[in-house]
Amino acid sequence: MKKAKTVAAAIELEAIPNIGPVVARDLRQLGIHTPADLRGQDPYILYQQLCAQTGVMHDPCLLDIFIAATRFMAGEPPLPWWCFTTERKRMLKGL
Repeated sequence: MKKAKTVAAAIELEAIPNIGPVVARDLRQLGIHTPADLRGQDPYILYQQLCAQTGVMHDPCLLDIFIAATRFMAGEPPLPWWCFTTERKRMLKGL
C-alpha cells in the first residue's frame, strides 16, 4: 500500500505512514476505524487502553507508532516512528 504524504491522502488506516496491517488491527480494536478517527486522540491513552483491553504490555515502540500517526493526522509532516522514541522515554520516565 502506498503511504499518504498528506492528511487528505490518508483514506484508510494502512495509508498512514508507519501503520501496517497489525497496527491497523490494534487501532480498530480501540474503535479507530478511519484516519479521521485519530484526530484529537492522545497516543499515550490509546496505548494504555490497548494494553488494558488485551491484558498485555505491548512493546513501547507501538506507542511511538501511535505518536507518529496522531501527529501526522494533526497535520505534522510524516516522520518515522523511531523519531518519537526519545520523547516517549522522556514522558514515561516520571511515571
